[in-house]
Parts: sequence; C-alpha cells; structure tokens
Amino acid sequence: MGRALGGFEQTVLLALLQLGDDADGVSIRRRIEARTGMETSTGALYTTLERLAKRGLISFELGDSTPERGGRRKRRYRLEKEGLLALRESFTVFTSMIRGVEALLDLDGEPERP
Repeated sequence: MGRALGGFEQTVLLALLQLGDDADGVSIRRRIEARTGMETSTGALYTTLERLAKRGLISFELGDSTPERGGRRKRRYRLEKEGLLALRESFTVFTSMIRGVEALLDLDGEPERP
C-alpha cells in the first residue's frame, strides 16, 4: 500500500469520510475539533491535506469565488479510493494490535500487567 498513515493523517481522512464529498478546510477542521476536542492549527491541516493529495489519497477542486472570501475560490476536498484503502489498512493494523489488551487499557480501575 505504501507509507503508513500518521495519526493526524488518519484523523483528516476520517473527517473527510464522515463529511463526504464537497468538504472544505473549515468543515474538516471543525469536524476534527468537534470529535477529538483538540484544537487544530490551520497550517497543520493544510500541510496535511497537501501531503495527502500528493499521495493520491484525496483530491480537490476549486469552487466558485465568493465576495465573502474576497473573491478567492474555496477548495473542496474528496476522499479517493486509495485514501479509503489506506484507512482500511490502518484500521486493520490497529484492531489487530489492540486485540487482547482491553484489560490493560481498563479505564475504570488500575491497568493490569501481564
């Protein structure tokens, strides 16, 4: 499949999956912050979106310019098939690694040690 996804890359791809086609940077950022409770820097988000686009995991197109944006055009991002496959692979790896450690991650009490 290629290079493994980083944690923030996974988060961005998951946000795109949830938002569907026609997601822009603002809606992606809001979704991430709403779901994770973490502030997301605009620079980190757009750097990650560019990196994911270069890898062919997402694509974007430019929308119409609007007066509210000072005539600038908004980018609309889309999760590509390769991005969905990368998410599936990450999920598979994560679930494989997490199996059998539920007791170690017990949040109600003290973690057990093997």
